[in-house]
Amino acid sequence: MQNEKLTSERQVVLDTETTGLEPSQGHRIIEIGCVEMINRRLTGNNYHQYLQPDREIDEGAQAVHGISNEFLADKPRFPDVVKDFIEYLDGAELIIHNAPFDVGFINHEFKLAGDEFGTVATYCTVIDTLVMARKMRPGKKNNLDILCKEYDVNNQHRELHGALLDSELLAEVYLRMTGGQSTLSLDSEERSGSSNGAAVAKKLSADRKPIKIIQASDEELKAHQAIIEKMGKESWQ
Repeated sequence: MQNEKLTSERQVVLDTETTGLEPSQGHRIIEIGCVEMINRRLTGNNYHQYLQPDREIDEGAQAVHGISNEFLADKPRFPDVVKDFIEYLDGAELIIHNAPFDVGFINHEFKLAGDEFGTVATYCTVIDTLVMARKMRPGKKNNLDILCKEYDVNNQHRELHGALLDSELLAEVYLRMTGGQSTLSLDSEERSGSSNGAAVAKKLSADRKPIKIIQASDEELKAHQAIIEKMGKESWQ
């Protein structure tokens, strides 16, 4: 694979939930959620997978995401889905909040599944939105909830962390952080996590009222020009 399909147009916003904080302590991924964007537009081609970790979930981690070992008992293990997961990721530019955490866990899972699977870098490049946010908002907290508030992204339905939900929210935050506009995210009832879903284009009504355009008066134009000339003079002083 080796990045053969890598293009700047396809981005995948990714998040994981885990049994704990450190893969070096044997903690595992229990949920993966991904949202695809092509040319900065949400496509609805999401990836969502729960995983059986073959170990107990830390109490503190379960308090964050609400996922129990009982719920995961009949879910597949990472080696069962690794090839499909790689096929989905291959060639994408990954967008992750606090990327070292998620990438570290994914690389750990790849290693456990077999040396032939390499690392995330084998298939993708990575953008860390936490690093971006810290540069844009130095000295401030930059967790996802705070960034949703900062960029006016509705997260009222986020009672617990969830990999797919957090990826959807991060996609909207990223688009606003970088000054672009999405085709607007899927409605709440469309946030089902289906990997076969399709974004629905919402067209404006044909009988909508035309946008009212108010022209500047001659006096306003003269005042505006005077301000520009004054600014030009001051810039040379």
